[in-house]
Amino acid sequence: MRFASLGSGSRGNATLIETGGTRLLLDCGFPARELEKRLLPFGIAPDSLDGILVTHEHQDHIRGVGVLARRYGLPVWLTHGTLRCQRLGRMPDTRIIHGHQTSFTIGDLQVTAYPVPHDAREPVQFVFETADARFGVLTDVGVITPHIERMLANCTALLLECNHDREMLANGPYPLSLQRRVGGSLGHLSNHQAAQLLAQVDHPGLKRLIVGHVSEKNNTPALARTALVSAVPEIENRLTLTCQDRASEWFEG
Repeated sequence: MRFASLGSGSRGNATLIETGGTRLLLDCGFPARELEKRLLPFGIAPDSLDGILVTHEHQDHIRGVGVLARRYGLPVWLTHGTLRCQRLGRMPDTRIIHGHQTSFTIGDLQVTAYPVPHDAREPVQFVFETADARFGVLTDVGVITPHIERMLANCTALLLECNHDREMLANGPYPLSLQRRVGGSLGHLSNHQAAQLLAQVDHPGLKRLIVGHVSEKNNTPALARTALVSAVPEIENRLTLTCQDRASEWFEG
């Protein structure tokens, strides 16, 4: 299994996940034309995707989902709460999931959705598995729960949110109401929270840590990296930060 970030941050999120026989898109917070452009360097045509999985209904995660699904006839996996937001328009093939079901299969990938605390109708995050790899994703979450720790405990690769630095958020440009939303229990993970989680789930089999959803106004890549490496010094050589404006390279799961 391999994966790549097509962009991560408050202006748009999308992640590409691929095995020998399956190719999925996790979220599409970019306009469809922009997403098509970001796929070009990978030599991937949108109609070769096997489908789109959606974490929740915020625009930076769903902006291009409906258009892509209609344009290329792609199935979309999402929760009932996300579907009910009515922001996606008509879609040709919807597959309803929920965060407490058993794992399901898409091609040669085993997929598990799990619930997270975030200010959306029925948000979930995902774990993707093959026989020898387990790729966990955690962004858009306000607090770490024991269930989240259990879901991410045995990953070989992890995409982890480091949204904000607490001091930068408190002293930044956001009004107090937005600061409370971002930093609250249904908001986004701070560098400190992400580092605490990493300390719980790091193990020798975790080969790759990808840092995502880094705020451009309330964080810096250097602060995120410092917090994670301070908590788990041996992670430094396994750590990569994503970028909002461009896709990453392929990472092995």
